[in-house]
Amino acid sequence: MEDPQIINPGTSIATPKVIIMMADYGHDPTETAVPWAAFKTAGYEISIATQNSQVPRCDNKMLQGVTQKLLSHQKQGATKDVVAKYKQMQQSEEMLHPLSWSAPDFSLDPYDLVLFPGGHEKSVRQVIESPTVHKLMLDYFPKTKKPSHKVVAAVCHGVMVLSESKDANGRSIIHDCVTTALPTRFEKTAYWGTRAFLGDYYKTFGHGSENVQESVTKALASPAQFKSSLNPGPFVVEDENYNYISARYPGDAVLFAEEIIKLFESFHKLV
Repeated sequence: MEDPQIINPGTSIATPKVIIMMADYGHDPTETAVPWAAFKTAGYEISIATQNSQVPRCDNKMLQGVTQKLLSHQKQGATKDVVAKYKQMQQSEEMLHPLSWSAPDFSLDPYDLVLFPGGHEKSVRQVIESPTVHKLMLDYFPKTKKPSHKVVAAVCHGVMVLSESKDANGRSIIHDCVTTALPTRFEKTAYWGTRAFLGDYYKTFGHGSENVQESVTKALASPAQFKSSLNPGPFVVEDENYNYISARYPGDAVLFAEEIIKLFESFHKLV
């Protein structure tokens, strides 16, 4: 097998190396398993990292039981297809043997794509609030500036990992980027539509906390940089200056994965 062509140090575009950064529990199964399955089909090399190599589990409320059925009706819970993909992901080598993103020798440099899935279950705060992950992204994100072939992708609450990754002056790594994330109207609709039987389940930081859109927008140079659509159909945003792709919620997951793959295909065309 021929050696892949190296464009930038640590970046192989022949077989992209992906790392999915996860909390121990709580990520959205659609936003995790759909990109995972698409990258598997595309032949990408995939790794998963959690804080201390704990095998991650996605939000069980979205995967089974009464809550899965109720949330599916609201286009939030996992569909049968997603559940099947998630079960395959659970048995994968990368899921069963994740890396530790808190290990002293851990680095994101070997990877071509760093992916942050979303999820509103409170446990995902483990990655959103992690000083270690913030430090890793402060180092990695500038390396995605075009014409680099390194990529960062985030969906829903995953975008908050980036908005919360700030330098010593309090400037977020996506300060100058265009981005999307979970729109306030989507978040409020899900919250109030489930509050009677799930309490503040849909508020990651608890009842009364600011919405994701508000939190992300505050980290940008201008509110105009936050792009969104209230149409439930697929919607993603790609920045012009950085290889950064973002999406809003589970309904965007298929297009989100497709656009990431297209971006890597465009790198091949430049070789």
